[in-house]
Amino acid sequence: MQITPGTASLGAAVSGLDLAVPLGDDDLRTLLRALARYGVLRFPAQNLTPEHLAAFGARFGPLERNVANIWHAPGLPEVMILSNVVEDGKQIGLPDAGQDWHTDMSYSREIALATVLHAKKIPVRDGKVLGDTQFRDMRAAYQDLPAALKARLAGKAAIHDFAKFWDMMRERPGSTRQPLSERQRDYKPPVAQPIFRRHPVSGEMVLYCNPGYAMRIEGMDEEESGETLEFLFRHQAQDKYLYAHRWTVGDVLMWDDIATTHNAVADYRSDEPRFMYRVQVIAAEDYPILAA
Repeated sequence: MQITPGTASLGAAVSGLDLAVPLGDDDLRTLLRALARYGVLRFPAQNLTPEHLAAFGARFGPLERNVANIWHAPGLPEVMILSNVVEDGKQIGLPDAGQDWHTDMSYSREIALATVLHAKKIPVRDGKVLGDTQFRDMRAAYQDLPAALKARLAGKAAIHDFAKFWDMMRERPGSTRQPLSERQRDYKPPVAQPIFRRHPVSGEMVLYCNPGYAMRIEGMDEEESGETLEFLFRHQAQDKYLYAHRWTVGDVLMWDDIATTHNAVADYRSDEPRFMYRVQVIAAEDYPILAA
């Protein structure tokens, strides 16, 4: 295995591994530490089945079943299909997944450690690859916050709600998303998440508050909460925290959902096909394998 960092604070390429082959413990330790250090890992030139992707993700922790539970690989509800492809007049995947800034599973009591995405088709127009995935470094964003604000928000939590992002996407022109059912809303009710949290692998503090799901800050009146969230969202949107990944067919991209936020750039048309498999790894309380 060889890990080659990029030039930004986020991002590294990992070569020398076939992810269809089960990882040994040494490789698992190396990748887990690299994920915490670089935030985003790219594994190029992979050719995985949904079963392979699920097995790879599961080496890092339990896999989440998406709340909507609509588009997934046959027999594998933990492997979601993200695609704008239509077959026989029907969508075969979620066409607008992640198209605004958010953190996967911050709406859940059991948060995500990582998301793993495998590109099978990517949109291209006039030779230019479209549909970048962008990331922001929430470690650096935390470090740069004013000391007085860190002190004021220490120990405070924000309420995150799955329905916020879903309903926002439904309001976009051409959206095919259906309203969440009562069962779906009850399955993932709003939860409180600490605004600052310590990363379980690196031990670093991160800003864990994203515009996709965070609704309000507990213990603040509506005006103060709104102003504070707006400041946090504006602060983390600075270009210096940004890293963009340009896809190649066969890429497997694994990113740290605790130390980053991300956005799927929607700059392609419905006739420019995109097809990806996705799994989400639930964060453990600790990682005993790192002590071995």
